Amino acid sequence: MRKHFFSCLTYLLDLFQLLEENIMTFVKNELKMFKRNLSPELPQGFESQKQDNERVDAEDEKQESSAREGALKITLHVLRKMNQKELADRLEQNELAVICQRELKTNLKKKFQCVFEGIAKQGNPTLLNKIYTELYITEVGTGEVNNEHELRQIETTTRKQARPETAIKCNDIFKPLTGQDKLIRTMLTKGVAGIGKTVSVQKFILDWAEGIANQDLQFVFSFTFRELNLMKGEKHTLIELLNHFSTGTKQSRISNYDKYKVLFIFDGLDECRLPLDFQKNEICWDVTESTS
Repeated sequence: MRKHFFSCLTYLLDLFQLLEENIMTFVKNELKMFKRNLSPELPQGFESQKQDNERVDAEDEKQESSAREGALKITLHVLRKMNQKELADRLEQNELAVICQRELKTNLKKKFQCVFEGIAKQGNPTLLNKIYTELYITEVGTGEVNNEHELRQIETTTRKQARPETAIKCNDIFKPLTGQDKLIRTMLTKGVAGIGKTVSVQKFILDWAEGIANQDLQFVFSFTFRELNLMKGEKHTLIELLNHFSTGTKQSRISNYDKYKVLFIFDGLDECRLPLDFQKNEICWDVTESTS
């Protein structure tokens, strides 16, 4: 009996020694990240700061996120006990943005990593990355406020072109072409129905959410006109609209996106039932003001 007791005690001592080492390693890594987030040279992309590149499943990712939030709460508590309230407030705001982005990316991955159209059936989804075929995207015109890209199947481009074209990959549509230095802020893509514009948009979003491309963007918000049509006549602020369509932003307490690089995607313009008369419609410049 006594031998068994000492054996259990030894096991617990060894276990908690290992536990202490793991906790200290975890806390030190989190403190390094907090320190980096408070640096004036804060990197453009939040998630790119993560040092572990291992892919984890949804449950592990949820537990990891919860543990990091716990470490943040402890750090904020200790900083305020040290009378470092201003530093704690700045860290909290920065980290809330990181948490918001992390949750947003998780939600977007769940939403867009599988497709249920075409050969896939409900309950038997097909991974988008397994079936996606790069479309042939070319620049077809420029304007003062937008560029247009045309999407076509590669097979249809063998005919003689009226003028030279430059093929553009889906993830590069916001990058200036060779010889152009003007940043692209607004983009319109067009193509025949069923060519794959929506799937191309989904691939763009998925690659951002998985950390593959366009990591200079801190937030990507996707809207479909099919969903927006259902809100016709309702009034919302921009933040309310984001919270309605992006559950990852609800708990972030971010009320101002001015200092972040944000991309808004509106898919399915041909399905729009909203009055897009920009000459007569009332223009709202205040993101905190409710408008229809």
